[in-house]
Amino acid sequence: MRAKSSRTVRDLRRENRTAVLQRLYFDGPQSRLTLGPATGLSSGSVSNVVGELLAEGLVEEAGSVDSAGGRPRTLLRVSPASGCMIGIDVGETRIRVELFDLALTELARVERPLSSDGPGPHSRYEIGIVVDHVRDGITEVLRAADVPAERLLGVGIGVPGIVAHTPEDGAVVHGQTTGWDAVPLERLLRETGAVPESVPYHIDNGSKTLGQAEMWFGAGRGVADAVVVLFGSGVGACVIGEGMGSGRAIEWGHLTVRVRGRRCRCGSQGCLEAYAGAEALLDRWREAGGRPPTGADEETALTSMLAAAYPPDGSDAEPDATALAVLEETAEYLGAGFADLINLFQPERILVGGWAGLQLGSRFLETVRPHANAFALRYPAGRTRIELGTLGPDAVTVGAAILPLEAFFARGGRRTESPPEDPVPTWQPALQHRVTS
Repeated sequence: MRAKSSRTVRDLRRENRTAVLQRLYFDGPQSRLTLGPATGLSSGSVSNVVGELLAEGLVEEAGSVDSAGGRPRTLLRVSPASGCMIGIDVGETRIRVELFDLALTELARVERPLSSDGPGPHSRYEIGIVVDHVRDGITEVLRAADVPAERLLGVGIGVPGIVAHTPEDGAVVHGQTTGWDAVPLERLLRETGAVPESVPYHIDNGSKTLGQAEMWFGAGRGVADAVVVLFGSGVGACVIGEGMGSGRAIEWGHLTVRVRGRRCRCGSQGCLEAYAGAEALLDRWREAGGRPPTGADEETALTSMLAAAYPPDGSDAEPDATALAVLEETAEYLGAGFADLINLFQPERILVGGWAGLQLGSRFLETVRPHANAFALRYPAGRTRIELGTLGPDAVTVGAAILPLEAFFARGGRRTESPPEDPVPTWQPALQHRVTS
């Protein structure tokens, strides 16, 4: 006896809607005629789905294109004004909150610095301060763009640390370097009332949201296997490959590169982050006799270090030998770390992002690549390109906003999951191919 199928008519409708929305979103305006081959749906299915999406305001007409010997074909696109998302980067120097429309055009933004002044090493990450900044940021961007909270498809948040999900508290953050020990962040944010109960929170590691952004819209688009690396005060990475869905965050910064080496913020010794994170890089420069600007934040201090090591072209200044030596040693440690990624995952590309990664830039990567090739196995190293990401400092917030957008598309453009429906019987296979709406 054949097993009963768990797929329902509603599942098939949702899948058809998802296919059409994704093709219109990623491939630009298309006609009904081209949507058929692009989605694999019949012309009748495309017509019915497009009719629904037009009626709901999710899709709109976007001009026309001439056809061979017939009437011009109407082009369709996803309507940017049909929804909006908030993306939040809970970084290690600041919290950035951005409101986007459905086309990921920024509508408003707010930034709040996280001060390192305080009695302990984790004072800047005091959870009450972070929650208050996130709540106020959400309120401010909605007010600035005059958008009611009910229009939100969701709030996406990238955080430092490992994110677990529980039935009781939702997203719970385990951040050993930030002092967050099983922090029920989703529940704490929900208790602020910043958004209605119907608006979901999507919380994940910041490296994952960076990876999501680069793979959707940046240097990783069209690449099947990649590792996206985030350099900030610390170091993280996201691995994207077959069977991994939209990617998996890994704690690459806490891979041991030197036994009994420098003490890391996590409490262990010899971690890559203890040598290559911006905080550790500046500490090592200072210990070697360098002089970061007094009272400067990490971003300003790193800029100063790079300017000292790499004077601008045309300048009469000599490179600062201390800063240059620290950076060259860091390049060797990073090369070893990249080699581990190459040997373990054999990616097509390693993409470098994050505020510190973008500051270090292509000139620094030129010194890292030879070390990576020397430490890695020749065959996978020869197939891997190490490049900068292309989305700039806002990539984490863009990727965070993609989290609710991705869930919205997976629901077929519905704001909430539909109620259960009887499954399609397996003894009616023809019905599964006839369902078009």
